[in-house]
Amino acid sequence: MQDNATEVTAAGIARLAGVGRAAVSNWRRRHADFPKPVGGTETSPSFALAEVESWLREQGKLAEVPLCERVWQQLAGHPEGALTALVHAGCALLLIHERPTVWLDVSAGSDERLAAMLPGALEQVLTARLGGAAERTVHSGRSAGGAEAVNRPGSAAGVNTSAAARPVNTPPTTPGATVAPTASVAPTTLTTPAVRTPTGPQLLPSAPLLRGAAELAAEAGARQAFEFLLGRHLDANPRQYTLTPSDLAGLMADLAGPARTVLDPACGTGALLRAVDVRPGQELYAQDSAPDLAALTALRLALHSRAGVHGAAGDTLRADAYPELRADAVLCHPPFNERNWGHDELAYDARWEYGFPARTESELAWVQHALARLADGGTAVLLMPPAVASRRSGRRIRADLLRRGALRALVALPVGAAPPYSIPLHLWVLRRPDRTPATPEVLLVDTGRFAGEGRGGPDWAAVRDAVLDAWRAFERTGGPVERPGLARSVPVIELLDDDVDLAPARHLPPAAGADGAEQLTAVRERFGVTLRLTADLTPPPADQAPPARWPLTTVGELARAGALVLRTGGNGGHARVPVLTDHDVLAAVAPSGTLPESDEEAVLTESGDVVVPVLGGGSVARVIDDATSGAALGRNLVLLRPDHTAIDPWFLAGFLRGTANNRQASSYASTATRLDVRRLQLPRLPLEEQRRYGARFRALDEFERALRHANRLGEHLVRGMYDGLTDGTVTPD
Repeated sequence: MQDNATEVTAAGIARLAGVGRAAVSNWRRRHADFPKPVGGTETSPSFALAEVESWLREQGKLAEVPLCERVWQQLAGHPEGALTALVHAGCALLLIHERPTVWLDVSAGSDERLAAMLPGALEQVLTARLGGAAERTVHSGRSAGGAEAVNRPGSAAGVNTSAAARPVNTPPTTPGATVAPTASVAPTTLTTPAVRTPTGPQLLPSAPLLRGAAELAAEAGARQAFEFLLGRHLDANPRQYTLTPSDLAGLMADLAGPARTVLDPACGTGALLRAVDVRPGQELYAQDSAPDLAALTALRLALHSRAGVHGAAGDTLRADAYPELRADAVLCHPPFNERNWGHDELAYDARWEYGFPARTESELAWVQHALARLADGGTAVLLMPPAVASRRSGRRIRADLLRRGALRALVALPVGAAPPYSIPLHLWVLRRPDRTPATPEVLLVDTGRFAGEGRGGPDWAAVRDAVLDAWRAFERTGGPVERPGLARSVPVIELLDDDVDLAPARHLPPAAGADGAEQLTAVRERFGVTLRLTADLTPPPADQAPPARWPLTTVGELARAGALVLRTGGNGGHARVPVLTDHDVLAAVAPSGTLPESDEEAVLTESGDVVVPVLGGGSVARVIDDATSGAALGRNLVLLRPDHTAIDPWFLAGFLRGTANNRQASSYASTATRLDVRRLQLPRLPLEEQRRYGARFRALDEFERALRHANRLGEHLVRGMYDGLTDGTVTPD
């Protein structure tokens, strides 16, 4: 099959030609010979990539498609789907990485010859890197699940698709595997090897993609080529996956420590196992309920290191691929809040050594699965939602984990450390009890103070240092560790009350009084400096004058005359570009939003643009500065880009904020007030006069920002005084 089997959207065409999507729409209207849609929908059509490339070259709009973009378009438009294409590309790149001369021989000649000869070469390299023939046959057993999972069943060629992939953090809509109808008999559900050798007919549609991937590997290396394609796919589909951030994965691997055998029973795309410090003779074991993700993880690990890689697809809790494994370390980011995890059919499973988990406690099932797969003295690190530490339904299991010394540490992460970003997740550090006496203390750490602002994420360097310093000190001595407000080793007996609540914040002492007083003094000094600055910026009294009778124009008229460009925010763009939201504009803060990548062209801000929120009935306009430039425009915002030879941006923003101006341009729908920006009025003034007004409006903006900063510092000072008076660090005098 030829390249024209690969389809590309209008957004993809825009990237190929280096233009905006509006230009592609114009080409379709103006040029009768523009390629016709071959798929997609009426609102989002797709086109044959080969036809598009040919047309762009004929029109002189494209000298040559960049190699990485061409390979990505072939992958994204693959007739069997992007995940199947990724698996095929990963197999070929592994062959190129391991046996480049074999690839050169196989790839010589036609696509049909490539597809016919490639399966034999792939079988040899897959067997060598992912296990022998016996290991790559079907296993049976009962046990385990999926972490980063796609919202639909996987269908990679050569991979069994009986286990339905499911989204993380939401209850599954379909069971991960066939289960027995009664709870008294444990089911036997087949797991499959992560990667099976694709056949010639399966590989034929992928031949152009594989050749392109080989060219990309020649430029950047096979490992980097695969990481590029996988990363691009994840960026393009952010809602389909729950990923483990690399900084968090590194911290979890460091907490587990050096290990010869490491298991991730819910591997997703392999972020946790990739973070492991690979050593000679190391063995990595991975399983996931989504067959495509299990295959991608196995290929990724095989490309990433020389460790022995073992991968399997299957529902871990129901169909454990490694029932006899006793690993030195287990790393796991399990699915959260699952109800259909196998509660009914796994009632008598031998793994429930610390108690049978309630139906609502799927996370405690994963905890016990991890402990069951550890060797004596081995360490497991799991990412958990905070509710698991305090839900009453899990208190008996938590109590037994404490009594027997299995739970060694619990770390509260800052908000924004991992999805869902709105809550502070926890890390549980567990150890399989051995013959040594159980330590009568547990380390509790709270790193909430290191949370970042907006979507920037926490201060990972500070989080890492604080957690590892406390953990290593606790490991050396077994306790006590006492770092006020940050870490404390708590006696187990102190936690064994009716609730067995393990939330660190409930058991940590407040920060030392001296530190609190010093911090309060620093806030007070900053508050005083800000108040003085605010006083200096206070605008002088304005001279009284009768209302002006200027000739007026509207934003709509200026846009039609070409004096400014008017754009509205959308719902899509590039996933890596920060998004300026209407809340950011109202609060005068840095861009904090994100948008999924889509075919819709993102509107990017430039220095000197004026941005106006259209909802809420307020009179707000923000001039974009260099720090905000380049952010994508979010929903419910309108961007005005003035011609600076005709309109001063500060003059424009200042007059748009007039209360009367906003009132006459507002309309009402239901309970919401919407601003029609085109109806906002401006006086017709010479540019020099505009700049005089603009300078005064800019000074007012600086004054407003100083007031906001003083307000935040004032709130901080008041809260600190309340805390100091109530904990005794500040006296009434």
